Amino acid sequence: MPHRPPKDVQEAAQRAERWIEDGKAGKGFTDTGRRRASQLAAGEEVSDEVVKKMQAYFARHSVDKDAEGFTQGGEGFPSPGRVAWDAWGGDAGERWVGTIDLD
Repeated sequence: MPHRPPKDVQEAAQRAERWIEDGKAGKGFTDTGRRRASQLAAGEEVSDEVVKKMQAYFARHSVDKDAEGFTQGGEGFPSPGRVAWDAWGGDAGERWVGTIDLD
């Protein structure tokens, strides 16, 4: 079943796309992150498989929120971790996929 990302998820991904263009993504940024940002920024529907990947991403990377440069106004903002976080939909994306039960 396809899932359409809400507006706040699209906005986070659009912000990430701007940061990526500005060279803020860092050397370790993946093609998968770029694709996800593009997909979510455009408001494209995502599959159950992508929702599972997003759920796993947020579970794995929530610790990145404690790193330097993650929070607006902090030194080094936006860190590559923050760029990646927003590429996957940011806090809004984490909330959104957290409400989707795939079982």
